Amino acid sequence: MQAIPIQQVAGGEILVNGRTITEDAIDQEVQYHPASSLQEARKEAARALSIRTMLITEAERQGITGENRQTAETQEEAQIRQLLDQELDNPEPDEAACRQYYESNRERFRSPSRYHVSHIFRPAPADDADARVAARERCRRIIRVCQADPGRFTRLAFKHSRCPSAEAGGDMGTVGPGDTSHDFEKALDRLPEGELSAHPLETRYGFHVVWLHERQRGDQLPYEAVKEKIATYLKESVWRRSVSQYLQILAGRSRIEGIDLSGADNPLVQ
Repeated sequence: MQAIPIQQVAGGEILVNGRTITEDAIDQEVQYHPASSLQEARKEAARALSIRTMLITEAERQGITGENRQTAETQEEAQIRQLLDQELDNPEPDEAACRQYYESNRERFRSPSRYHVSHIFRPAPADDADARVAARERCRRIIRVCQADPGRFTRLAFKHSRCPSAEAGGDMGTVGPGDTSHDFEKALDRLPEGELSAHPLETRYGFHVVWLHERQRGDQLPYEAVKEKIATYLKESVWRRSVSQYLQILAGRSRIEGIDLSGADNPLVQ
């Protein structure tokens, strides 16, 4: 999604179909748009508010009041939903499309892999920069020692690891989804099987020296087991493309000042 340039977020006006996006509204919206900087978060907030206002004013122009709300919907959310339901064609994907997607992406449809792994763990709080630097450097030294003499891994785990697995020489046994942290699990997919990690693995808890002994790939899931998931994914993909195209058309015929929505994508209602 491309960032939308904002010329006047600080001190100027953003007008969408005659309605002002105020500084106060942007300040309140910022919390829903985490970004690398406050300036970028404000840009995202202003863009989302502008697109929302564009949709609301179009709903009102068409006489859509949002009276028939779904549970927990605000009136504006109901207006936007009803407008999009009316304007967009979102057909259900047929059997042929679902099966073609399955055949083209078979590797995505496997039961979860499992891993036999050992590690040496050096804890470091996420908000303690000095501790994280020290933990990373300690792991780097351990890796250098183990690369020169792999047989020392077990002894180093006993001495340096701060995980209960240290008592087993760092051996965690076979782990699968939910057994470790999400970022640790993701890293296991990338590590070479049967080898020591070349660099420390960073997680929110600290740093790890990892030895992936074996990767047990999951079994191929049959089409019947995943066809509903595929249908949902394809329908959502079509809907997102349709919304993106509709927003671009709507931006082209709206009166917009102070922000460029000509490339409006789909942040839609956060």
